[in-house]
Amino acid sequence: MAAPSSDGIGIANLPNQRHKIVAKRGAHFTMMVVGESGLGKTTLINTLFSTELSPAKNYNRRHHKQLDKLTEVEIIKAELEEKQFKVKLTVIDTPGFGDYVNNRDSWSPIVDFIDDQHEAYMIQEQQPQRSEKSDLRVHACLYFIRPTGHTLKPLDIEIMKRLGTRVNLIPVIAKADTLTQSDLFTFKQRIRDVIDAQNIRIYQPPVEVDDEASAEHARILAEAMPFSIIGSTEDVQTPDGRVVKGREYLWGVAEVENENHCDFRKLRSLLIRTFMLDLISTTEESHYENYRQQQMETRKYGERKVKKFNNPKFQEEEEQLRRRFTEQVKAEEARFRQWEQHLITERDRLNKDLELAHSTIKALEAELDNLQVGYGRGSGRR
Repeated sequence: MAAPSSDGIGIANLPNQRHKIVAKRGAHFTMMVVGESGLGKTTLINTLFSTELSPAKNYNRRHHKQLDKLTEVEIIKAELEEKQFKVKLTVIDTPGFGDYVNNRDSWSPIVDFIDDQHEAYMIQEQQPQRSEKSDLRVHACLYFIRPTGHTLKPLDIEIMKRLGTRVNLIPVIAKADTLTQSDLFTFKQRIRDVIDAQNIRIYQPPVEVDDEASAEHARILAEAMPFSIIGSTEDVQTPDGRVVKGREYLWGVAEVENENHCDFRKLRSLLIRTFMLDLISTTEESHYENYRQQQMETRKYGERKVKKFNNPKFQEEEEQLRRRFTEQVKAEEARFRQWEQHLITERDRLNKDLELAHSTIKALEAELDNLQVGYGRGSGRR
């Protein structure tokens, strides 16, 4: 039997084949940003991908929509290219979340959107033709925390619990340049304590035990969460003459890519440079499969999901209609009782009149009998 060649049979070349396939096909990445208005979500997205994916919003007019009390979902799509490798990027923005005095159920449109994308993909998989599948499943969700310096708010805890079981949740502290380094360190620790105490699931980069350098990098990223972020697309000049992305203050310049100032580079490494494929595969193999398994256990094959209209705006309108209906029923009942009392009074009056008429008739009959008796006696004497 002939001995195998020195370079083997070629199995070791499979990674190169895979690289060619991925390079030709490109990638598709969907990211969601959730947080209150004015925390720099749009700015951070534009900074992450070094392009203006979305124009800056005018938050001076956000209070004109207070009557809506509705969290919206906006979809931004773009195609990015770097060294002839293309990525189809989809960014899901959620304007309106947390902007109102009453934020009850404001997370519902966000959670429903994530579930709806799993549902839509599952339905497409069940079709005979699956060549043109549309996929908007969310691979990563950045949750923006307001830099209060205290801890997470009840609204933050509630929605992070719901998001953590559905998507790769990555918490970030917005506008970290508004806190001192010591305050930021304390704030981060308080957030970690709440996340642990409330059993909130956040994304953990995988640690490869056979690659010490990669494992150490993954540990550093995990320990940095929640990431403190400074977002800026403007070029500013530092005191030593460098031109960098950052924000200029009287005390100096807060640099976006300076790891002594914020965790922007760590976040970018997690999302793009190192763990983008892991975020995609975790969505496919964990979050989507969990949703699919739950639905298959409770539904027949091909059966559509029953859509629940639990929109906060509709719930409030339904509550108002219910109250109005109850008030109208009460008013009608009061009017009915009043009419019933009127009928009882009228019946009593008619009964009394009838009794009086009977008494009068009897009296007249008695008088008639007396007259007839008197008339008979007079006739007999004659």
